[in-house]
Amino acid sequence: MKPRFWITLITLLLLGLVVALGWGEIARAWKILGRVDLWILALMIPVQILSYYATGEVIFAYLRSKGCLEAAPWWLTPRVALELNFVHHVMPSAGVAGFSYLGWVLSHYGVSAGKATMAQIVQLALTFISYTLILMIALVVLIFDRAVNRTIIATSATLVVIIVASVALLIYATSDRKRLVALAGWITRTVNPVVSVLTRHKQAEVLKLGVVEGFFKELNQDYREIRDDRGLLLRPFLISIVVNCLDISLLLIAFRSLGFWVNPAIVVIAFGLSSILGIASATPGGAGVYETAMIVFLAGAGVAPDAAIAGTLLARVILLFGTILFGYLFYQLRISGYGKGLGLNRQDRDEREGRRR
Repeated sequence: MKPRFWITLITLLLLGLVVALGWGEIARAWKILGRVDLWILALMIPVQILSYYATGEVIFAYLRSKGCLEAAPWWLTPRVALELNFVHHVMPSAGVAGFSYLGWVLSHYGVSAGKATMAQIVQLALTFISYTLILMIALVVLIFDRAVNRTIIATSATLVVIIVASVALLIYATSDRKRLVALAGWITRTVNPVVSVLTRHKQAEVLKLGVVEGFFKELNQDYREIRDDRGLLLRPFLISIVVNCLDISLLLIAFRSLGFWVNPAIVVIAFGLSSILGIASATPGGAGVYETAMIVFLAGAGVAPDAAIAGTLLARVILLFGTILFGYLFYQLRISGYGKGLGLNRQDRDEREGRRR
């Protein structure tokens, strides 16, 4: 069985254990939710909107540096980010569905599949790297505050190792053209026979080797351009720092609305741990896994268990509600109209393509 299955299974077992052993704390947390300060909680709305805008802007800033989507309206950025977030939450595919979806959306507006994929790889890598920077700052703050224990040190070290390994893997995967061409051949030889059998030989060649090779060669070309001009990533990197800060702020607002002050440095570490485990889980959007990891770590770091439960659940319910509700709305509009209203028509794209030529 896949590692994601075991991660999810173990986490769900831990969730059951937490519920069984902490039922009294859960009951107190439920009572705590009744004293929410709605004025403070309302701050989550503009912060979440800004978070979606910044998340999309990391992708779009990179694409604009490549000469794509130069005439895109500002509201396209949060909309696409919201749609992507919705896809990630409803399809347990560890981000694969998001890569396919964004490629499909942007293909209608002159962005190739290779560039759309590289934009998401850049977004993922920069989000990890900028989070590591914030994590190091949080750890220094805790050291000076003398609030560092073995749990915090071990978790921080684990997160750094995972992030460094993930970024190194992304670089390795896109840095060698020969390796990518060989991968294209392997994918083609593997997928086509399987699809042929599943369709009873009605579709013998669903993937064409030349097309797949072209896709991977474009990925490699974009990697080489980034390597030769790292300035392309400066603006996306700075925005990715803002993204992480906004996402962490959403948790802090939820706790503060309940009357609790939680050390932001501890929340930084809990956020990273929960996010990575959520990505690795087999449940849509990391549901159950994210919450369990957050609650267990916060409680282990000294936060009152009832406060950890109440604050985590409050934040997650509100964030998921916004993501599912508005994400579903925009997603349905997108797939029913192929992105109409995006602000970019074919004439605009043709004119820009002519200027670039």
